[in-house]
Amino acid sequence: MIIHEELTAGIIGAAIDVHKYWGPGLYEEIYERSLCEELRNRAIVFERQVSIPLLYKSVQVGDDLRLDLLVQKQVVVEIKAVSELLPVHESQLLTYMRLTRCRIGLLLNFNVFAMKQGIRRFVT
Repeated sequence: MIIHEELTAGIIGAAIDVHKYWGPGLYEEIYERSLCEELRNRAIVFERQVSIPLLYKSVQVGDDLRLDLLVQKQVVVEIKAVSELLPVHESQLLTYMRLTRCRIGLLLNFNVFAMKQGIRRFVT
């Protein structure tokens, strides 16, 4: 497996390429599908729309959560296309990281002028 820094750099590079192609203003799903294609082109292994059961004290209490991307079972990637990232978006990613036991997470907002403004990396 690729080490975390190389892996996140690869994901971020792919996101930058997607953003260069599309720019801001599209739906999250378009960016997600395009990012998946870019990750495939880079031979980065990932799962899309990963289902996570919601269990409370071992009892399923709701519909499963859906992660946008889980990359090499190490990095949770949450994709947004919003005017600004809010604390609730960060909390959502941190919850997904906790539930998957992943220590690395990327919050990617494609609705920005330059992609570097829309990237937040989390390590727990």
